[in-house]
Amino acid sequence: MDIDPAKLGKRLRDAREACGLTQEEVAQRLGVSRSTVAQMEAGSRLVEEHELSLLAYLYGRDARSFFASARGDGGGALTALFRVHPDLATAEPTREALRRAVALGRELTRVERMLGAPRRLAIVASYALPRPSGTWEAVVQGEQLAHDERRRLGLGLAPLPDVAELLERQGVRTGLIELPEDVSGLTVEAEDLGVLVLVNRGESSLRRRFSFAHEYCHVLVDRRRQSLVSARSKRREHLEVRANAFAAAFLMPREAVVRFLQAHGKGGPRRALVEAFDEDGIFQARARSAPRSQDIHLVDVVLLANYFGVSRAAACYRLKSLRIITEHQLRELLEMDKAGSGSLFERLLGLDTAEERDTGERLGRRFLEPAFEAYRRGAISRRKLYEIAELAEVPRADVDEAIFLWGLDPANDRRPRPPED
Repeated sequence: MDIDPAKLGKRLRDAREACGLTQEEVAQRLGVSRSTVAQMEAGSRLVEEHELSLLAYLYGRDARSFFASARGDGGGALTALFRVHPDLATAEPTREALRRAVALGRELTRVERMLGAPRRLAIVASYALPRPSGTWEAVVQGEQLAHDERRRLGLGLAPLPDVAELLERQGVRTGLIELPEDVSGLTVEAEDLGVLVLVNRGESSLRRRFSFAHEYCHVLVDRRRQSLVSARSKRREHLEVRANAFAAAFLMPREAVVRFLQAHGKGGPRRALVEAFDEDGIFQARARSAPRSQDIHLVDVVLLANYFGVSRAAACYRLKSLRIITEHQLRELLEMDKAGSGSLFERLLGLDTAEERDTGERLGRRFLEPAFEAYRRGAISRRKLYEIAELAEVPRADVDEAIFLWGLDPANDRRPRPPED
């Protein structure tokens, strides 16, 4: 599509500045001089097709958006993210990880449309909740939302399966990428991308599970904000309080926690009163538990955390929020766990550790099936398949192996494998 060079140059400059890049940084990625980038942005030098593709990747944009009469994506997914959390634009490893994630999501969306099977978000519920006016309302909303969503999905009180998979089955793309230490996860939505949830790969597997549940809340009630970044520095903001309350209740429903403790002879009252009646009056019976028999110990926390697939700290805080333990008991349990007692109990009881549960799955590997199907149908070339696989951090050798094993190689034989980059 034709466009005035000066207008294209201005759009390129605006996109670069929105992503926090300098002309020198862009020049290095393009392999040209800084003055050449300046000329492109001034409209005095034509932009080659391969240069425009790379610029679009750097800025987290679809190349076609630079020629659109109106910017339907609000300047691009990355621009929206950097606007919400400017710190994401300061570290190149983070910027590159986000570029890769956005580009992969866009490529897979395009492939799915080729196959006539675009992702639909209709099955993901959308709850119209008002913005919480205070912390109390945020917690109440979060817990009620968790209850309603569990009921909608027919999950009952059982421990949740993989939360990322739960999101996936509803058309939400998920992945693990390198993020700043302060950022636990983020949710972004764009017309050409769909909804994308990314969680910090640097966190423990149990912490990531909580983060996926946290972002699940944002998908349900906040995704129309386009971009949300969950950071520890924002933990007191009402939207974040609501998402944290949702995650805790979604992973550990109140009734399920109580039943679990009761099944282990814990969590009941120290003194109990029951009553029965007939036509003549009421009969009362009192019972008293053995001293300290109802106290919650760290081993109870270890079992509870293992059952629900959460961290021991998350289990402690949930018990405190349900008023099963006091603030003093919370501090004692956390100190014991910090000293290593929780890990010791975990080993003694033969429970799976967080490291053993961690699959270390990389972004996009599970989504390559549509790309292989598009290749089988001849909708995309082998070169394009390689490009998508590279975004998903899958070596070409693995792609060639899959092509052979799936019987997609026209020669029905192993082709020479290109060396890995």
